[in-house]
Amino acid sequence: MNAHVPLGRVPLPLKITSMVAAATALALSASGGNAATTSAGQQTGHGPAAGPPPRPCPVSGPSPQPRRTGSAGTGCSPAQGRIVANPAPRPIRPALPLSPAAPRGKRGATGLGDPYYPAAGNGGYDALDYDVALDYKRSRRIEATVTMTAKATQDLSGFSLDFRGPKVKDVLVNGRGAAFSRKGQELMITPAAGLPTGRTFTTQVRYAGSPGPLTNDRLGTYGWIPTREGVITVSEPDGTPSWMPVNDHPLDKATYTFRVTVPNGMQVIANGAPSTPVHEADTTTHTWSVRSPMASYLVMVAIGEFKELHGRAGDIPVITAVDPQYQSHAAKLHRNTITVTKWLTEKFGPYPFATSGGLIDDQRLGYALETQERPVYAGFVPSMNFVVHELAHQWFGNSVSIRRWSDIWLNEGLSTYAEWLWQEDRRRGNTAQKIFRRYYRQPADSVVFRPPPGRPGRRDLFGYSVYIRGAMTVHALRRRIGDEAFFRTLRAWNERYRYGNAQTDDFVALAEKESGKRLDRLFRVWLYTKGKPVNW
Repeated sequence: MNAHVPLGRVPLPLKITSMVAAATALALSASGGNAATTSAGQQTGHGPAAGPPPRPCPVSGPSPQPRRTGSAGTGCSPAQGRIVANPAPRPIRPALPLSPAAPRGKRGATGLGDPYYPAAGNGGYDALDYDVALDYKRSRRIEATVTMTAKATQDLSGFSLDFRGPKVKDVLVNGRGAAFSRKGQELMITPAAGLPTGRTFTTQVRYAGSPGPLTNDRLGTYGWIPTREGVITVSEPDGTPSWMPVNDHPLDKATYTFRVTVPNGMQVIANGAPSTPVHEADTTTHTWSVRSPMASYLVMVAIGEFKELHGRAGDIPVITAVDPQYQSHAAKLHRNTITVTKWLTEKFGPYPFATSGGLIDDQRLGYALETQERPVYAGFVPSMNFVVHELAHQWFGNSVSIRRWSDIWLNEGLSTYAEWLWQEDRRRGNTAQKIFRRYYRQPADSVVFRPPPGRPGRRDLFGYSVYIRGAMTVHALRRRIGDEAFFRTLRAWNERYRYGNAQTDDFVALAEKESGKRLDRLFRVWLYTKGKPVNW
């Protein structure tokens, strides 16, 4: 994620999600005028090379002239201007009826024991796919049916989903009525018969009502967020259960299909690839399919009015959508997204997903989020640093996901370092080493250095140090092992753990394998030692 800090405000520990574009501007401006160019109305932070924690400050510059973008190319439906999903969304295959001899087992755990979010996720099964059928009314009320296909990982007498949304009407497991109750964020389900280990089963939850957003003094507003014309969902770290039942932890990634019915005149943008909309007398159903595993906090559905642009970054379809008030910036965002997608592919290896893109909606949340395949820029026009950061997450965080939230530096530090590499490649003389040095001149009590990014605590999960000191950790590694082993490590990371999960120990082991050097002290000093790192 990335925070968009309002003018004249000290950067508070709000959803400092990818706080980095502002943070990188801090380092750049400290060089004496080498600030990043920003879009009209864009704000980024900058501050002195030494002294108190950095304060945001506007930096602006000329915007490049828009140029014509490419068409969607092969696979584009001329009538609709949409890329047809390939393969088409597959129907949910009902599981076979259970035999009367199925074991009773025991209830799956309510929570996966994450140190920062112990109640997040649920045990006893592996979610494989979610089919989300949602009917959105102009009254902002929804009627929805979510069908999860999962595999039991133990003999189950019952299990849970994370859900803080509207009233549940009924629950079916393998087509049979199931008992359910709600306790806190848990939807606790007891099927009519036990589920044996290894059995694939379906769970269908029907519900209706008016979801609302979550608010937090550190995270801001997230989850199901009403906009001027409709709604948008941005959910890191635990916002998706505000509107749909899900196994809500990055460890349990799944594929998704969104079938969203809206009144005629409204549009739907979501993760993945779209199919041709189906029109009825008063409504239109839009289907978007995600065929690569996705962590639940990356789920994005936007309902409203949008200007869409379609193009390609090499072989990758690119879909850009903006709220009408930002339509004059649509071509620039589309062009930048294509440019950055190509550049990141050269740096880190093949793009991991079916489509790329971006979305600007009207809700001014002050941050961006790396929603899979289609990052959201919430109420502002992103500078190039924002685009680089959020698209870098497609490799670091989305394809390769963390195993626990305390390893968030792997997502944010590596994506921030992608910004430094962009500056190195595109801004003559502004190397990653120079950026590193500007930050290192900050005092030891600066938010750049505290808390240590490998153990930030839940309160500072998206604090400055996770981004900046996380990126400094990556640069320290690069300096120690050299460019050849460094870039080989990043490519191997994305190849080895593609569509899966990994943790800090895995990254350290891989870097040691690729470089042939002992690196435990370097990572211990940079990730876990309090204060300003020395002697690594």
